Amino acid sequence: MGAGFGSIAMAQQLLADASGEHLHHRPRAKSVIQLIMNGGPFQGDMFDPKPLLNKYEGQRPDEVDFRTERKTGGLLGCPFKFTPSGESGLPVSELMPRLSNHIDDMSILRSVYTDNPNHGPALLMLNNGTITPTVPCLGSWLMYGLGSENSNLPGYIVLCPGRPVRFSILWTSAFLPPQHSGTYVNHSTIEPEKMIPFLSSKSGTLSQQRRQLELVKSLNDSRRDAKGRNAILDARINAMETAFRMQTSASEAFDIGLETEQCRSEYGEGHFANGCLLARRLVERGVRFVQVYYGNGQPWDTHEGHNDKVPGLCRSIDGPIDALLTDLKRRGLFDDTVVVWGGEFGRTPVSENGNGRDHNHYGMTMWMAGGGVRGGYAHGATDDFGFRAVQDRVHMHDLHATVLHLLGIDHERLTYRYAGRDFRLTDVAGNVIHDVIA
Repeated sequence: MGAGFGSIAMAQQLLADASGEHLHHRPRAKSVIQLIMNGGPFQGDMFDPKPLLNKYEGQRPDEVDFRTERKTGGLLGCPFKFTPSGESGLPVSELMPRLSNHIDDMSILRSVYTDNPNHGPALLMLNNGTITPTVPCLGSWLMYGLGSENSNLPGYIVLCPGRPVRFSILWTSAFLPPQHSGTYVNHSTIEPEKMIPFLSSKSGTLSQQRRQLELVKSLNDSRRDAKGRNAILDARINAMETAFRMQTSASEAFDIGLETEQCRSEYGEGHFANGCLLARRLVERGVRFVQVYYGNGQPWDTHEGHNDKVPGLCRSIDGPIDALLTDLKRRGLFDDTVVVWGGEFGRTPVSENGNGRDHNHYGMTMWMAGGGVRGGYAHGATDDFGFRAVQDRVHMHDLHATVLHLLGIDHERLTYRYAGRDFRLTDVAGNVIHDVIA
């Protein structure tokens, strides 16, 4: 029990029901699936066509004479064709043939920017709203504000086949009660007992484990009565209860082998495909927030051979995301689930190492779909070459404020008092992007 439950004790969602304590207005959605392209994709390859890159390839106009993290040269062309798609006619790259069928359900945010061009700080900004690792992340704020709809599973789950940069501080609850932290699941292998190791005891029946758990709880209660309440101890007590219930519910929820062959075929193969399918299964069972990292490390970090690597990367997400959105609709979950896609920053229109692209935090593209999101809409713009956001700019604080709003939370009112001040996810900034709300 110590090895099994202790390993996940600080990462469980404990509230049995969604309290609605911090619900400020009628929510448009109940859950969030965030698809994170860690490493940083280039927006000009997929959703923000920049034909001038090819016209002026090799040159370095004044518009792109910005400081970059590494030494860069002239403009690097984009060989991928764009086609107007859907009734909205929004252009989508040939690299996304299946996802283009959903463009009328998506709001394309073409003018996102962030504060730092380094992976670690940028991932922190994407997750936690700051470049420092001392504040709660988006998922933890959602759990603190809304609670869970399933007492048998964690309310906030992070799926990654490996370790993204900065790892667990990206899903920390920091000074919020520790039960609001994310639960990390490495789905490199898809067997439930390997994704969630040590969950089941090999030495006793469920009834025997229940007796053990009650004994441990009584000892913990005695210590709490003698020493006073302790948030960490309370979290551990409740985490063990959640872990006990997970022995039956988690094995079923994480078993994608229970899906039909047709469903598995729609999603395809690979870690990201499995992550998307798991995300659907989890929100279907009341998990509030699921993050799916594309892969281990920084797979979208194309400093060399960019145009050679991007087609394969795009193929590996095009089918799974198409299947995810289709599946959510088929099961009546799309209107209740906000899907958010993007990386921690974009990439430069100018070249690095002759055929690569450097990090670019001045301008990038993300998109949203699902619960309450306006479809067939492109918000904002970058300059002619895609270097920086210039119209209707969207900061990460604005994105976070919008996600909270769609789930019924006013980002300015969801606060927590710590160290003498009232903290919030968006610090003292952030505006809801009302144009992307249906």
